[in-house]
Amino acid sequence: MNEQDYEARLHIKTIEVQHLYNAFSHYNRYEPTPYAALEELCAVYPFDPTDTVIDFGCGKGRLNFYLHDRFDCSVIGIEMNGQFYEDALANQIAYTKKMKKRRGSIRFEHTYAEAYSIPDDVTTCYFFNPFSIQIFMKVVDQILMSVERHPRAVDLILYYPADEYRYYLEHQTVFEQVEEVRLKELFEKNHDERFVIYRMDLSRKVAKRV
Repeated sequence: MNEQDYEARLHIKTIEVQHLYNAFSHYNRYEPTPYAALEELCAVYPFDPTDTVIDFGCGKGRLNFYLHDRFDCSVIGIEMNGQFYEDALANQIAYTKKMKKRRGSIRFEHTYAEAYSIPDDVTTCYFFNPFSIQIFMKVVDQILMSVERHPRAVDLILYYPADEYRYYLEHQTVFEQVEEVRLKELFEKNHDERFVIYRMDLSRKVAKRV
C-alpha cells in the first residue's frame, strides 16, 4: 500500500510535512515516519498488546494509530504544538468511528515533552528527532525516574537517529543498543535511514520478545 492507501484504511490525515514558524527553536518540524518504514520496523520488532508506547513529538498521530490498529497496544502521543494536537484529536475521532473497538487505548497529551511525567506502565518510547539534545536528555531523565518508581524493561526506538542522541545514550546512560533495522533500498544511499533500538533491563525484555 502507498501512503494514501494507509491513510484511507485508518481514516486519518497525517501526510503533509509542516514546519514550526515560531520561537520553539528546540523543536523540529513535523514529519511523519513513512508507513513503509514502519512496516520494516515491525517485521523485526513486533509490538505486543501489553505494551504501552509513547511517541514524543507525535504530530498528527500516525504512529499511534498504526500501532494501535496493527498490534492493539496502548499508545500515547505527546505534542506541544496546539494545531497538531487538535489534528491528532480529529484523527482520533475519525479512526475510532470506523475501526473496531480494541483493548489498547489511544490518548494524546498537549504538553512539552520534558514536562511530561512518564506513566509507570510505559514499555517503549519512540523518537523521530523531535527536539534538541537538551530536551532529549530531560525526557530520558523522566523515563529513568519512572523506572526507579516501577522497575521494568524500557526500550527507546530512534528513527533517523541523531548522533547526539546516540552518544548521550551510550556514554551517559544505562541504555544499550540491542537492534538496528536498516531500511531496504534506502540505507545504502543514506545511512540515517534506519531505526536504532536501545534497551534497559536487557534480560527481562528479551524474555518478553521471544
